[in-house]
This record gives sequence, structure tokens and C-alpha cells, in this order.
Amino acid sequence: MAAEIVNPRSDSDTGQDGGAEPLDSFDPAFALHRGGKMAVQATVPIRDKDDLSLAYTPGVAKVCSAIAEQPDLVHDYTWKSSVVAVVTDGTAVLGLGDIGPEASLPVMEGKAILFKQFGGVDAVPLALACTDVDEIIETVVRLAPSFGGVNLEDISAPRCFEIERRLQERLDIPVFHDDQHGTAVVTLAALRNAARLSGRSIGDLRAVISGAGAAGVAIAKMLVEAGIGDVAVADRKGVVSAERDDLTSVKRELAGFTNKAGLSGSLEDALAGADVFIGVSGGTVAESAVASMAKGAFVFAMANPDPEVHPDVAHKYAAVVATGRSDFPNQINNVLAFPGIFAGALQVRASRITEGMKIAAAEALASVVGDDLAADYVIPSPFDERVAPAVTAAVAAAARAEGVARR
Repeated sequence: MAAEIVNPRSDSDTGQDGGAEPLDSFDPAFALHRGGKMAVQATVPIRDKDDLSLAYTPGVAKVCSAIAEQPDLVHDYTWKSSVVAVVTDGTAVLGLGDIGPEASLPVMEGKAILFKQFGGVDAVPLALACTDVDEIIETVVRLAPSFGGVNLEDISAPRCFEIERRLQERLDIPVFHDDQHGTAVVTLAALRNAARLSGRSIGDLRAVISGAGAAGVAIAKMLVEAGIGDVAVADRKGVVSAERDDLTSVKRELAGFTNKAGLSGSLEDALAGADVFIGVSGGTVAESAVASMAKGAFVFAMANPDPEVHPDVAHKYAAVVATGRSDFPNQINNVLAFPGIFAGALQVRASRITEGMKIAAAEALASVVGDDLAADYVIPSPFDERVAPAVTAAVAAAARAEGVARR
């Protein structure tokens, strides 16, 4: 899949009704997006009738027949093993919410070109005109023969949890909800390095997560898997605990493996004495609550465009500060994870992406920082060319070790 900027409009194409000035005449974002951000590009030439007879009929029939007899050959003689479906229903797009499948397409195209740019993985945006869980699952299952993996994107919680789980049960290719797991991988990598910088381990830390949606739940699971000392998660009504009688099934499960200290009350209450704040919910955390955290705390305020704690405030009290923004140091950016994770999984034809593969990705990502570790450098830049190869190799090795690799 080649990513390129094109501008196919004629001079009479205004881009909006009523003959008004085109949007891209005064906004560079519209100018860049006109015509879309990607295109399909052939990998073989068709210069004459001989090329045509090999790429299409009659030569193609030999390949089709061989695959019919030995289905696994599809990985060798089609693009299946190097292409991912980027699937959304448009219900949780960036910070825009439920804006529908058509409006989600610029984001899905963007995701696809990030796959290619940062992982060498081809990806196809698929925006579905349905939001019913069963319909989404059936649609993706029917499309799956064309792809080597499925990246679920911008599907609202809690539906996203069930969709991912049931699709992985039915498909023998990786299914990965990046809003959950990509965020969790990069967060864990940054937290490992922050802990190393302070002479501590993950097991020494007590963390508080603001947000019990897709990212918050996945981060909590990964931190527990990685051996965090304790982690509590807060939603709009306060700390998620087993004592609450208003929890969804996802949050009841969450309460079962988090909050060993038995905290209750508000997010601000939980932050008192905490070592780590991780924000994936939006909103604003009071400065007094940040001030109540343990000495040498870490603040990862990842809401975009407005972090839950502004870095200027966080730096008054925290030893390490990270955000989701590119204009501050230590950006927690999913693009550090998902291209390499899928590249590694596709490389070994993995049947799924396991927790071990995700933790291996986090460890590899953290290791890229190496001896350059500093308070303003606990996570590498997405443009660091070492990132994707390190994550790819670690994920492929973990897939083989966990028995989900098929080559």
C-alpha cells in the first residue's frame, strides 16, 4: 500500500456547497487530505502481454488451483501475510466520539499510512456501516480471508472488549484493539524506564489510572501482568472497587485484579501517596491532588489535546512527566507499538497476539532508550529508526516462545 498525497480536483471544484472558497485554500489540513492520503500500488510490472498472462489469466489460474489444494500457500503467493485490516464503526473516533463511519475514514487512512511508514506493513481502512456487536463480528469474519491481521480502531467501550474477544476466538489471525493494547504497551515501556531512572522497579510502585474505558482497562491488566506493586482505576464515580454495586461486567472483572489496598472514594483520594498517575480519560486533576502524591512521583497525563495535568503543573511535583502530545517530551504515542507488533506477528504468521508478546514489545521499546535515559527521555521518538526493528524482533521471538508462531 503506497501512501501519497494527491490533488485530483479541478479548478471548478470548490469543496463545499454554494460556490464558496474551497476549504483547502485556507487550511493546510484540508489541503493535505484532498483526494485521500493513500493509494493502491502494484508490486509487479505489466508491460506487455507476457506480463499480463502471468499476473492475470491464464497464469493466475495455476496459483489459484495450488492454493485450493494447499490453503496455506495463500501466505506465500498473495499479499495476505503482509496486510492488516484497520476496522472501525466510527463510534469512538479520537476525541470526537460517535461521528460515524464516513467521518472516521481520515483517521483510518492515517492509521494505515502509519502502519506502512513505521512498520512496513500494508493496511486497508474498513469503516463499517453497522454498530451492532454481532453484525460487526460477522462482517469481519467474512472479510478475514483477505488479511493477515485485524486492527480494531476507535470502537467504543465496552463493546470493543467483546468484539475483540469473540473475533479472536473465531479467527486464526491476530486481532488487536490498538486503543487498548497499543496504549498499554507504550505506557508500560515508559513506566519501566521511569522506574529505572529512579532506581526502583515496577514492583515498588503504586499507580492510579484515571479512566476505566478501553485504554484504562488494558493498561491496568498489563501493569498487573508486569508485576506492578498495586494499581487502582477510577471512573467518573470514583475508584473501581468490589464494594460498588454499579459496575459493568468489565469493571467487576477489573475490580477483581486491581486495588489490592482496598481504596475507595474519588480519584483525588486515591492519588494521596501514589507513585504514578496515568490519565486516559480527559478532565482535569486538581493541583492539590498532584501535590499529595509521593515524592519523586511520575505523572503520565495522556488526554489530547488537553492533558489531565498540564506539564507545567506536573513538573512542580513529579520526577517524570509524560503526555500524549508531540510538543512535550515523553510522548506516549501508540505508533511506537502497533506497527512493530503487527510486523513481528505477521513475520512468523502468528495466530494471535498474546500478553507475552505485548510485554516483550514494551521491554524492547524501553530498551531502545538505553544509556540515554533521562527525565525528559523515558520513551523514544516515533521517528527513531531503531524502534520498529526492535519491537518486531521481540514480538516474533515471543510468538515462537509462546507457541503461536506458524513459521
